[in-house]
Amino acid sequence: MLRGMYGAAAGMIAQQQRQEMLTNNLANANTPGFKADQASLRSFPNMLIKAMNTQGQRGPAPTIGELTTGVYLQERMPNFRQGDLMETSFNTDVALLQSMMPETESGRPGALFYTMQNENGEIRYSRNGNLTVDGQGFLTSAVGHYVLDTAGQPVQVGNEEFRVNPQGVIFTQDGAQVAQLNVVYAEDPMQLVKEGDGLLRFEGEGELPTAIGNGAIAYQLQQGFLERSNVDAQATMTEMMNAYRSFEANQRVLQAYDQSLEKAVNEVGRIG
Repeated sequence: MLRGMYGAAAGMIAQQQRQEMLTNNLANANTPGFKADQASLRSFPNMLIKAMNTQGQRGPAPTIGELTTGVYLQERMPNFRQGDLMETSFNTDVALLQSMMPETESGRPGALFYTMQNENGEIRYSRNGNLTVDGQGFLTSAVGHYVLDTAGQPVQVGNEEFRVNPQGVIFTQDGAQVAQLNVVYAEDPMQLVKEGDGLLRFEGEGELPTAIGNGAIAYQLQQGFLERSNVDAQATMTEMMNAYRSFEANQRVLQAYDQSLEKAVNEVGRIG
């Protein structure tokens, strides 16, 4: 009976974690460049139950059968599918649109990212093209992280009157070339970990290679546009309702076990 309680409790924990993941996705449905997390429920390894200490039994203990040990939420993984584009007409909004990617050994498509620098001076990556210009004229993310060029340096545009061509080259209002935004390629985006504020940390060795000059990769930057979040709000709401109902079902099973244990202690024990 206690094993049944553990299984029901494991199901409740898994559904609660799934609900938290879906809630975070829904909360970022309007965050530019946000990539929805996805995960699946998997069962723990089954246990093989055998009868032990059987009187007069010769040979190996007879097998009773398998016992399931509950479920857990598998590792959360972002879905790096391209989001829809939204026109804003702001110079500081630059969408990264990828159109051709090389085949990978894993079969999963790679992904492109901007290169940014966090407050500790470390290299991070992002798909959020909602940029701004700080008081010193540097191009930054909406929360103040520097956007880097192909030389790994912060991009200084002076003011918001700049132009970005499809290759990411930045020009001032009078046509002078300032820098080129660095776009990098991740062959296996699953090696990137979310850190918050739209930043991703690379868990592999070194840094991600630049996509500039790679003939197998085709992309363009569109100024005055933003890449929307790829969260499907309707599908997410449906999944949240399913997770809630599954949580309730496991809760009722747990309550049934609790009532049975209470009866066994208070009634069966008194009869004995």
